[in-house]
This record gives sequence, structure tokens and C-alpha cells, in this order.
Amino acid sequence: QVQLVESGGELVQAGGSLRLSCAASGRTFSSYVMGWFRQAPGKEREFVASVSRTGDSTTHADSVKGRFTISRDNAKTTVYLQMNSLRPEDTAVYYCAATTRVRYWSSTTSRQPLVYDYWGQGTQVTVSS
Repeated sequence: QVQLVESGGELVQAGGSLRLSCAASGRTFSSYVMGWFRQAPGKEREFVASVSRTGDSTTHADSVKGRFTISRDNAKTTVYLQMNSLRPEDTAVYYCAATTRVRYWSSTTSRQPLVYDYWGQGTQVTVSS
């Protein structure tokens, strides 16, 4: 099993930047495909980005492409989400997630919340206009 703890969320002005971190427990971090999702009030949880086990492959939702970047450091057992050019519509609770269910990372499968076994508690990001 793995425990995930997100951090880095805060109140920021539109156009600003934040970097979210998700620290994972355990020594098998490199065996997990990792993802970031977000959920705004009254809306369903939506995919933001995912990264392969080695970090070589990533995919991002169209709504954040070019502004957000997912990365991971397996030595530090941490996954990151660099968020630039933030907009008020990015306001949400951001969750990281981990899965070993998928044999190979793919840009389509990794977008599905049901694929993920483990979730963090979330970190609030609020973007003011």
C-alpha cells in the first residue's frame, strides 16, 4: 500500500504560479503510475495530468495543457504539479492518485479515476480574479 500526502495549495491571484507536491510513503513508488485530479464545488472530479512510472511519459488535460506540468522524482518518492498562468476556473481541491493496476501507462487509461487505487486527502487551490 501507499499513503499520499499533498501540499502546496493556497490562495493565489490570477496569472500566478503554484507548485503542488504529493509525497508518497513506501519503497515501491516507482511501480505506481501517478495522476493529479481536481474537483471544484458542485462539479465532478476531473483529470488534470498523469505520469508514467519512469517519468518519461506524461499527458495533460486540454484545459491545462501549456500551463501545468506534471513530473516525478522517484528518489524522493514525490510527484509534482507545476501550475503557471493560473485562472479563477482552476480553483478546486487537487488530489494526487496512484495505481499499479495498469501494466503500461497510457495517455487514455491514466485519465480514468476508477483506474487509481490510492488517493490523497487533497489540497485546496484558490485563484482570485
